[in-house]
Amino acid sequence: MKELFHRIGAICMAIVVLFSTLSFTVDMHYCGQTLVDLSIVEADNCLMASIMPADTSGCASMQKMHCCTDVEINFEGQDELKVSFDQLSFDQKLFLTTYLYTYTDLFNEVEETAIPFDGYPPPLLVRDIQVLYESFLI
Repeated sequence: MKELFHRIGAICMAIVVLFSTLSFTVDMHYCGQTLVDLSIVEADNCLMASIMPADTSGCASMQKMHCCTDVEINFEGQDELKVSFDQLSFDQKLFLTTYLYTYTDLFNEVEETAIPFDGYPPPLLVRDIQVLYESFLI
């Protein structure tokens, strides 16, 4: 059971590290207020170019209609995972050292209590007093 929790914890930590370092870009293409395309690679342009004729001399109204916009959102992950001890403030260093000191103190083995009569053998029995007086604890 303990190994299962360790494995689950290790997998969760690996996923956290993966998602904290992951970087990607989302491209969105809007025509007016309508989302036409959403893509991680590159969003397709709207079909304004195919609608507009090649000869634009007579279509002045079509050239003014530029309602399409491209929006790009960048999600940048963390580049450096190792934090140097020199970059920490004094309060953070104090907290870290006291936490480590108390945490390692939890796992020290407790010495067994000394038994003062451990080195002395019990006295020799000359007679069995319980049998002699016939007093038995029940």
